[in-house]
Amino acid sequence: MEGIYLILVMIVTGGAIAFIGDKLGTKIGKKRLSMFGLRPRHTSMVVTVLTGGLITALSIGFMVLISQNVRTALFGMDELRQTMDLTMAELDDATENLFKAQTEFERANTNLRESKEEILALKSEQEELRAESDRLKEGNLQLEQTNADLAAQNENLIGSNAALEADNKKLGEFNITLTADNEKLSSDNEKLSSDNTELEERNNRLREGIIAIREGDITLRAGEILASGIIKGGRSGEEISNDIDSLAERATQNIIERFGGEEDTAVWIYQPELHQVIETIEKSSGDMVLRISAAGNLVRGEPVRSRLELYPNELIFSKGEQIFSKTYEISSQSPSEMVLQEFLTEINRLAVQKGILSDPLTGSVGRMDGEQLYNVLESINAVKGKFQLTATARDETFSQGPLRLNIKVSQRG
Repeated sequence: MEGIYLILVMIVTGGAIAFIGDKLGTKIGKKRLSMFGLRPRHTSMVVTVLTGGLITALSIGFMVLISQNVRTALFGMDELRQTMDLTMAELDDATENLFKAQTEFERANTNLRESKEEILALKSEQEELRAESDRLKEGNLQLEQTNADLAAQNENLIGSNAALEADNKKLGEFNITLTADNEKLSSDNEKLSSDNTELEERNNRLREGIIAIREGDITLRAGEILASGIIKGGRSGEEISNDIDSLAERATQNIIERFGGEEDTAVWIYQPELHQVIETIEKSSGDMVLRISAAGNLVRGEPVRSRLELYPNELIFSKGEQIFSKTYEISSQSPSEMVLQEFLTEINRLAVQKGILSDPLTGSVGRMDGEQLYNVLESINAVKGKFQLTATARDETFSQGPLRLNIKVSQRG
């Protein structure tokens, strides 16, 4: 509106000054006046030119007087252009800083998730090491007590030997018998000394084992799965034993491939436990899941001690069966990655509760490939407002697992 007012004022002012100039020129022409010694016709022309210049000067002066924009356009254009250039440069810097901050934020989120996973794994490993240390300490105390008992018995025998020697001097008639008894006691003393030495060696080995567990290169953690397979029940013990031997060979091969072990590396299975597992499978009418896992933390170079875990192999989820569904909404506090992580954690909990065997170290029952994970995140980021995540089983899933998912993203109001 201000521009329209300025135009109207310019029109009115120009018309008024032109009218006055015309009247003044006409009057000068009629009276044939002369200025600066000029002829009347030339004087009229000078008056007309001065009138036109006056129109322009007054119009510009009036616009400058009443309009800040006109003053800025006439006298502050260079300063305005410099201000605009500075503002654009600051805007570019702010945009670049924002992009860097977003990149750092995403990297920090990734590092935070990895740190949380590492902390959970380290806590689990620390608890296992603490439990193993407590057991070794208890065994060490028992060995020390046994050593003390044997030392006391040794001292008693030495005392008895001294008493027998005294009796030998007093009782010459029993010299031969007492000498034989003395030799027998000496033999017993040597045996006890040998036993004492063996116990001290065992004590030293246990102490070295504790140090190895604390400082050694642990290649396998307690409970880590070495091999897993399905064993059919209701068959002869020999057939079942052959299947278990094959599974043990597979576990041995996995260790060799993983750690570069020697060809003669073998997984050691406690025989009473093996016989019990064979009997259980013989009596079973269905298939059984057999896991061979590490019996304890394994330091490089130690024998591979294992334990057997036996579970019924039951159908947990049918193909296409819905496992879990929940409605979410994306916010700055809950980005798409955190929402999907929470959704998968709940599915993992439900699957374990239903009976799917989880990994003893990670607690997971399945995994998603990178492409599927990327597609789900893309679908979540594409929706607005509330949306629903629904997970179904991709295939028939039994107790052994793993659980593979199909995840659907649906828009909600």
